[in-house]
Amino acid sequence: MAKEKACKICRRIYEGDKCPNCGSKEASDSFKGRIVVTNPEKSEVAQKLGIKEKGNFAIKL
Repeated sequence: MAKEKACKICRRIYEGDKCPNCGSKEASDSFKGRIVVTNPEKSEVAQKLGIKEKGNFAIKL
């Protein structure tokens, strides 16, 4: 199983070589906290973090 990484640009948590969200290859292996966004329009946490789409995101890189 591949280790999860968090994108330094958009905070998306993913496995693989590049971020599926923004295409960046800048990633961090160490991140703290995870938020699963299912409805970004109604989520206050997603709005505070600037997240505009569904998915798994890191809270702190």
